Amino acid sequence: MADECFGHPRLAAIHDPLDPDRSDLDAYVEMTEEFEARQVLDIGCGTGVFARALTERGIEVVGVDPAQASIDVARAKPGGERVRWICGDATTLPPLRVDLATMTANVAQQIRDPQAWRETLRGAYEALRPGGRLVFETRDPAGRAWEGWNREASYRVTEIPGVGAVESWVQVVEVSEPLVTFRWTYVFAADGQVLTSDSTLRFRERQEVVTELIAQGYEVEGVRDAPDRPGKEFVFVARRP
Repeated sequence: MADECFGHPRLAAIHDPLDPDRSDLDAYVEMTEEFEARQVLDIGCGTGVFARALTERGIEVVGVDPAQASIDVARAKPGGERVRWICGDATTLPPLRVDLATMTANVAQQIRDPQAWRETLRGAYEALRPGGRLVFETRDPAGRAWEGWNREASYRVTEIPGVGAVESWVQVVEVSEPLVTFRWTYVFAADGQVLTSDSTLRFRERQEVVTELIAQGYEVEGVRDAPDRPGKEFVFVARRP
């Protein structure tokens, strides 16, 4: 199931204005070029920011996400018709043969059930052509990123055209490593509605991820640093032989 911030229509509609800096995707665009990928599977595509960036470069993209509200937002954007959108996940894909599969931002960590994680890796593997690659990021647990997730550090008011002012902030609800649960709160000034969205992320150790990738048939080509968050994340590059 998708978190409310992606699955609730009112929240999906303001997701991009609340998170306008997507420079974290630059590294993925560069890897698409590095691996000369012409067909890409964007797992957990959300509102389609990355997928659309690739289609603007002439790349064929399949975007899959379990949140119908986010898919609807993505499809309605200019150029959205150039992407093949699927409401679902990597375990329910039609037959594909892509050069590259990606899980950007929090996608990999949001798959917290071990069995679901194995099935996701396997689903991505089946969607890749031989020689194709899976690329994704996950935070290094040693960085304890959640210690900075609080109202004081995250509170802001965003003016959104056609919507008005929206207050938002995040607060950690529970830490039970490797799981961390946090809650985003949104207050709409236009009508006073308050919406919340709870999320739980799984913080996996580097070797844990490598072991599972190998178990699912991948060759791990490397573990890179995230250019926008150096020393804080692992970026895995795995290849289907």
